[in-house]
Amino acid sequence: MKAALDTNFLAYAEGVNSDAEKRKRAWDLLEKLPEDAIIPVQALGELFQVLVRKAGRTPADARVAVSGWSYAFPLVETSSSVLLAAADLATRQFSIWDAVILSAAAEAGCQLLLSEDMQQGFVWRGVTIVNPFAQPVHPLLDALLGSSRG
Repeated sequence: MKAALDTNFLAYAEGVNSDAEKRKRAWDLLEKLPEDAIIPVQALGELFQVLVRKAGRTPADARVAVSGWSYAFPLVETSSSVLLAAADLATRQFSIWDAVILSAAAEAGCQLLLSEDMQQGFVWRGVTIVNPFAQPVHPLLDALLGSSRG
């Protein structure tokens, strides 16, 4: 099972807008994720903005963080097909930026998108949005973590 990471998940791992428990949970999950987890390029652009505007980091420091994430996980570009599918989804219920992230996850063949601020349990093109911080743990996330253990 393949997963994509949303901006807020990355921000929590960076220690932005999170308490120590959420940051630890994010890092615990990162260590257990299968190697084929991906990050949509849109999420990295948003992370850069969050690090500069909310966390008060310099643009140079934010660039270092974004660069680190880009080396840690494969990236999925915002292609024309990703954007057009996102625009279709945005006409129905998501902001265009969230739709781009969800569309990129679908394009990459992901079954999960780990996001705290999108609709838990929403399924689109085979991708289920799962809040990685929710209790109890969503069954698909539990299955993903279980499959990566052994």
